[in-house]
Amino acid sequence: MSATADIGSRRTDLGIPTGIDLADPEFWRRPLPERAAAFARLRSLGGPVYFTDLRTGKGFHALVRHADVVAASRTPEVFISGPGVTTPEPARWVRTLFGDSMVNLDDPRHADLRRIVSRAFTPRLIAKVEDDIRAVARELVDELIACRPTDFVSAVAAELPYRVICNMMGIPEPQRNRILAQVNRASEHTGVARSRIRVPGKGLRALARMQGVIAALGRERRRRPTDDLISALVTADVDGRRLNSRELGAFFSLLLVAGVETTRNALAHGLHLLTEHPDQRALLLADPDAHLGGAVEEMVRHSTPIIQFRRTVAVDHRLNGTDLAKGEKVVLFFGSANRDEAVFTDPDAFDITRSPNPHLGFGGGGPHFCLGAYLARQEMRVLFRELLTRLPDIHSIGAPELIHSNFDNRVRALRFGYTVPSS
Repeated sequence: MSATADIGSRRTDLGIPTGIDLADPEFWRRPLPERAAAFARLRSLGGPVYFTDLRTGKGFHALVRHADVVAASRTPEVFISGPGVTTPEPARWVRTLFGDSMVNLDDPRHADLRRIVSRAFTPRLIAKVEDDIRAVARELVDELIACRPTDFVSAVAAELPYRVICNMMGIPEPQRNRILAQVNRASEHTGVARSRIRVPGKGLRALARMQGVIAALGRERRRRPTDDLISALVTADVDGRRLNSRELGAFFSLLLVAGVETTRNALAHGLHLLTEHPDQRALLLADPDAHLGGAVEEMVRHSTPIIQFRRTVAVDHRLNGTDLAKGEKVVLFFGSANRDEAVFTDPDAFDITRSPNPHLGFGGGGPHFCLGAYLARQEMRVLFRELLTRLPDIHSIGAPELIHSNFDNRVRALRFGYTVPSS
């Protein structure tokens, strides 16, 4: 029996629980607890589960167990990213026009770009960024005390990573609002709308404008470099290579999604988790030095800002008892892997003392492990220390307002409150 025929028989015999269809946009409208319960049922089946998108007739294997997501992530020669990691895959003309994001590349091109980017993050730049994170966090808390905003996302969670990345890249102040407006337009279609799933890439005009601004800055920095990241990226010489304008634009777009969107969501979910679990909050307040690192890791695990990425099977392969045929798609569900009962004791609990905590909130390892993981962790640690030190009773009010999405665990808004201690 061929691998493809065998897969067909497995799909028929697997017995997917009624009412669970990860390819159906309506599934992603369900409340988070319902989705978590559905993924728990899928994990209990023991192996990859096949779903077909009834609108397109195309299907994918859902990798919902921790071990399967790790295996796929760390076997890049079998599970490739080149055709595209989002659903649906980006059109070829879009990639030609805007350049390839690193997440949609395989080695050697991926390794080549990652080497250039890694070389740009010099010890001096990293030290400067760490100082800047602390300064921005202080500024934000100063603004909370002075202005008393009511939405944590717009006032804090979105502002911290965006300001830090703009400072790091060397984006001039007058251009930041313009870029932010284009970012919001480019990313507003990520989620679920009506009966279809919205996907990244719909705001192409906004993306083009944003990348145009970055390309112009790159040309300026080549002529007159400064001590910012754009200068380092366009002047770094790694085996005769440096980022060209299109590569710089693609990298900046990725940085804004990976470095702003995901950190924003993790911060918002984190504040709500501390509010909903007063025992964990008290533990953290009692000894921040001992528990802040663990709290950040548990926030990332519990919220899992990026829900999924897809891979394409490059060669016939057997994974966890299932034969996968060349050309088929697999989808890595990081949120499900982060609740795997085989790895995490009481996985639905929020426990800042959880150790070990091998979550996959920054990916499952391998060449595509999040390049910005260190930055995100540092931003979260610094901000929560500043908030809890100066506004110790800061708390969410009500549940987060979520944007329905099969791609990221996005928070549109989160009401919050706090008491300003008397001086």
